[in-house]
Amino acid sequence: MKRISLLFGLLLTTGVFAQTANDSITLDPQKQLNAAQRILSGNYASAVTVGAYGEMLYNQPEGDNGEIDVQRLVLLLGYRFNERAQFVTEIEFEHVEEVYVEQAFVNYNLGNSVNLRGGLMLVPMGIVNEYHEPTTFNGTERPAMDNVIVPTTWRELGVGVFGRVNDLSLGYQAYLFNGFKSTEADGEGGISGFLQGSSGLRGGRQKGIKSTIDSPTLSAKLDYYGVPGLRLGLSGYFGKTQAADDVEELTGANIGISMVGLDARYAYGNFTARGQFIYASLSNTEDYNALTGSNLGSALQGWYVEGAYNLLPAGNEQKLFAFARYEKYDTHADTAGSLVRNDAYNKTDVTTGLTYHLAPGVVLKGDYQFKSNAVDNSDLPNVLNFGIGVWF
Repeated sequence: MKRISLLFGLLLTTGVFAQTANDSITLDPQKQLNAAQRILSGNYASAVTVGAYGEMLYNQPEGDNGEIDVQRLVLLLGYRFNERAQFVTEIEFEHVEEVYVEQAFVNYNLGNSVNLRGGLMLVPMGIVNEYHEPTTFNGTERPAMDNVIVPTTWRELGVGVFGRVNDLSLGYQAYLFNGFKSTEADGEGGISGFLQGSSGLRGGRQKGIKSTIDSPTLSAKLDYYGVPGLRLGLSGYFGKTQAADDVEELTGANIGISMVGLDARYAYGNFTARGQFIYASLSNTEDYNALTGSNLGSALQGWYVEGAYNLLPAGNEQKLFAFARYEKYDTHADTAGSLVRNDAYNKTDVTTGLTYHLAPGVVLKGDYQFKSNAVDNSDLPNVLNFGIGVWF
């Protein structure tokens, strides 16, 4: 333990001298970088770079006890071997007690518009899965559809290519990943399923933990920057799930997944807006549910729109955004066979609140969420949230 503490101490000391004074975090969607992109940007004075982001939250459901939590603390480490080859990793501590490697990849620059990348990486789907640092989005909690439908934080092992074609104002990404894990033997003669009606694909994320792979999946995204202040994204993910070796030949052990996403971010003066739509079509769910006893839907769908206005003068370093977000998401957008759609999975969230940027990289948040679903006379508790977020 002492050796680990000493190592992190040395890295932190190095990182203090590595970061340049003009390194800042912008809210402009066309210039915005996520944590890994900042490390790769080269805006540092040393080969070794160190940073972090984290958030501490207070959630108060109506009528229940509140919860205070160090939701996550992520250590960012990077190393530049030369002008072309770099390594980036993110080590995440969730709720103080759980430790994950969120990213760990090697990046190799072939030219101005072509980079190769391999390792544990974020799947480029929607907005928040790639840009989930707490200072980059409004609301104490991430949008619910980005947790249930996408599902954030979604990362897997793979290889691919990415870059930007400036003449076309176009960014591109294309990767081959391992897929979601779908089934395994439960040790008692039955089959366990990782995919469920209430949480969709979320339980199948392998996260680089002894991941099983049978056939690779394709993930791709295009980003368009041609209009001032506007950033448009088109995402796609296609393939099938990965079952354990001893069950993969069983009927229903795997399902097919075709997911598409559209997203937009816009900033003009003190006004910002964003929106997102995700649709996933799942094949072979009837056989999957019969094998595992699950209630997985054959389609997942979600969307939201959000507007925000900075109440402080535009030139100020500090910013105070008042925002509102309307969000609908359904993990039973469609079902196959005899499975009846569960209206409790068809949800609507309305979130409104304030986001106060004390400085680039430090944010205070407060919001109130009105929650409902499509069940008649449903009474979901509304939630009051407060949070502190940092990123450097």
